[in-house]
Amino acid sequence: METAREEGGQGGEEEEAKEDARSVTDVSVEVATVDATLHKLCRRYNRRRRRPKKKKKRNPLFELQNLAILITVVVFVVVVIMWSLLWVFIFRRESNSGVYFAGMFRVANVEFIPEYRHADSSEFMSMANRVQHVITSVYRTSSVGRLYKQTVISDLSNNNQGGVLVHFWMVFLVPQLKTPVVCEECVSAILRDSVLMSMKNRSTVGFLQGLPVDIDSILVNVALRSDYTSTAVGSQCVDKLYAGVPGVNVPLNVFSSWGGLSCYIKLTSVPGSVIQLTVKSLRLDPSDCIYDALIVYDALLPMRGMILYRFCESVSAPISLVSTSNVMLLSFRLTQGSKVFRGFFQALMEEQCINMIALPDGLGDAGTITSPFYPSLLPRLCSCTWMFQAVSGSLGVALRFQNYMLKLKDSQNCEHGWWKVNEIIYCGNYVDHSTVFRIPAQNPEVVFRCSSRNADQPFSATYSSYNTSQPCPDTHFLCSTGLCVEKSKRCDGLDDCQDESDEIFCSKPPKFCGGTSPLHPLYICNGEMDCSSGKDETNCTQETSCSGVSYQCDNGACILKKNAKCDGFPDCFDQSDEKNCACGKPTHVKRVLDGTSPQQRIVGGVNAVEGEWPWQVSMHFSGQLYCGASVLSDVWLISAAHCYSKERLADPRMWMAHLGMLNQGSAKHVAEIRRIVVHEYYNARNFDYDIALLQLKKVWPSGLEQYIQPVCLPAPSQTFTEGHRCWVTGWGYRSEQDKVLPTVLQKAEVNVLSQSECKRSYGPVSPRMLCAGVPSGEQDACRGDSGGPLSCQAQTGSRWFLTGIVSWGSGCGRPYLPGVYTRVAKFIDWIQRHIHDENS
Repeated sequence: METAREEGGQGGEEEEAKEDARSVTDVSVEVATVDATLHKLCRRYNRRRRRPKKKKKRNPLFELQNLAILITVVVFVVVVIMWSLLWVFIFRRESNSGVYFAGMFRVANVEFIPEYRHADSSEFMSMANRVQHVITSVYRTSSVGRLYKQTVISDLSNNNQGGVLVHFWMVFLVPQLKTPVVCEECVSAILRDSVLMSMKNRSTVGFLQGLPVDIDSILVNVALRSDYTSTAVGSQCVDKLYAGVPGVNVPLNVFSSWGGLSCYIKLTSVPGSVIQLTVKSLRLDPSDCIYDALIVYDALLPMRGMILYRFCESVSAPISLVSTSNVMLLSFRLTQGSKVFRGFFQALMEEQCINMIALPDGLGDAGTITSPFYPSLLPRLCSCTWMFQAVSGSLGVALRFQNYMLKLKDSQNCEHGWWKVNEIIYCGNYVDHSTVFRIPAQNPEVVFRCSSRNADQPFSATYSSYNTSQPCPDTHFLCSTGLCVEKSKRCDGLDDCQDESDEIFCSKPPKFCGGTSPLHPLYICNGEMDCSSGKDETNCTQETSCSGVSYQCDNGACILKKNAKCDGFPDCFDQSDEKNCACGKPTHVKRVLDGTSPQQRIVGGVNAVEGEWPWQVSMHFSGQLYCGASVLSDVWLISAAHCYSKERLADPRMWMAHLGMLNQGSAKHVAEIRRIVVHEYYNARNFDYDIALLQLKKVWPSGLEQYIQPVCLPAPSQTFTEGHRCWVTGWGYRSEQDKVLPTVLQKAEVNVLSQSECKRSYGPVSPRMLCAGVPSGEQDACRGDSGGPLSCQAQTGSRWFLTGIVSWGSGCGRPYLPGVYTRVAKFIDWIQRHIHDENS
């Protein structure tokens, strides 16, 4: 309203100027400067002051003009006030308190006709009005009837189960204090209860005010107002495409001219088909789908529960997705810049995946089975059955997966595939190595069903016969992963089984220092003088065959020295072992010397000093300490996946990284997070692959090197001996029962344990985990330390390496229950791939 007052003030001044002009009747018309005009006006005004006043005659016409002006001004002010009141109390209230829902359900016993695809057809409008009237009647008579505003039918589509699939919007006008009344579950329950009351004979179809609705198809999700307005009828950012001929590619191309907009493409195909979308290339700014994103929905409205896949970064190799019916929605959110999408879609006719497979007489690989629609990603819903037939009752079926494994189902749901093998239920999980699943039956039936909430990675497996009485040859050892490895490789220090089942519970190999027998590979060039003669540490730069216990140089050659990286001595011929070594060398800036005993934190920890652990990061979620992290470079941090895996924790905008900090609240630099990269195989049940990368929005200032510094990444061949010094750091609780977090960064010295000791404490742990602690348990990590570093030195005075990431454990500080850490050496390739791809 301030603007209105200012505009009124200007109008009054103009009227006064006109009155002055009329009173000066004897001013001649001439071309003059502003100064001259003002001078004349002053002289006339002074003369009028000296003359005796004369009574002027009133001019009726002049008074009528003034009255008209006055009335006009009054009317204008009234209109402005009324419009402002309407905007404040009606229009603004409506936009601020509007709650929007996107929903869908299947109308059974109604035949779909092609005209329903066109929103301007009379058939569509007739059906839409009928459904809209029913929904309105249900909600007008419900507990939220006073808040309900309207329903808008967005689309009618064919459902491959028969009937018509209705996509609709619902709008409620809700005062802020009553928002919980129209929660997502509440609004959905109103529809479900209405249908449930009329269901009979175990059918899923009931009646919604006389409309036959499948209760299992009802889905209601809270939505954004921007999604509602963007997909409204007449929007310039909605396009519709139809695939009328199965198997024919329909091109899709989106360019940067759409930058800065949120636009949608609705895809439909012929009844009885599904849609296969192929993304050939996609150029986006990676941001965890916060700014740029392509989100694919298994519906025609942007519903959270129907997200098929989220593209949050660029795509260079083609990726295909398959819907569960004949509809799909592409939601493009593109900021300004050069953004490109190239691809196509086509209709695929639905087919039952049932396969009869006769196995040959031999024991070699006989063929391959693949996931449905391979190599496309798995859809949200799918099933496939394979019925094998072996030629002999002594033979079973072996399935060798490339990146997948089956385990007996427990009390939890299967998240990456549900399997039934001869009436026994298994769950699938993705791993980064091959496994063999053996079925000791001649004619087994294998049933697979998709069970992921979103599109999942495809899988393939080679099948063959095997001898059920002797799965592996006499000269081989049977691993827990189902693989067969040579017995000579057992206890050789290499994880040939991919789960360390060939290396656990092995006795410590003897040291043959003086005899003719070769020394065990574990003792050769490990940085420790195992033989008094020192021969185990000679010729360490000698090239050897590449394996998990040898160091590989950039030129591809491998040397005997295991911990060659950044040890101050160029060991590789190309000197690549001493490249990128500006890390792991802290400079103590300030020591805390107050004459008192150190405070016990972290569980058995002591106060750190400023600059002692410059790679330590405190990660704050919504302003509160939640996890730790470590500095890898000027823009990358590393942490634990479980800190960011849940939906509410996956938004990088809610996180702040506090770097160069000793006391909470005194960070030298606070950084926003641009994106979070959680390992694609992270398993929330057993914390396998518990690792994540965090990208900062901006680099930290170069003048803070004494406070902020990267930690060194270990080589994949890094080994541990008694000479290693390892410390866990963080601001976590000092005990399980503690209620107050420490202010000062804490540190505790721990010992890295062998995998055999780790498995004795916890049972099966993956080779991507390691245990560290002390037998008494008095020095350990605890809640709040997750994602923080386990830093190790090979020798006193040498550089510090990020050996582990705080992951999990049984309680805090319990005897013989050490902390479990993510083994960073197992993820070097994964780390470098993501960092390199972003920087390239």
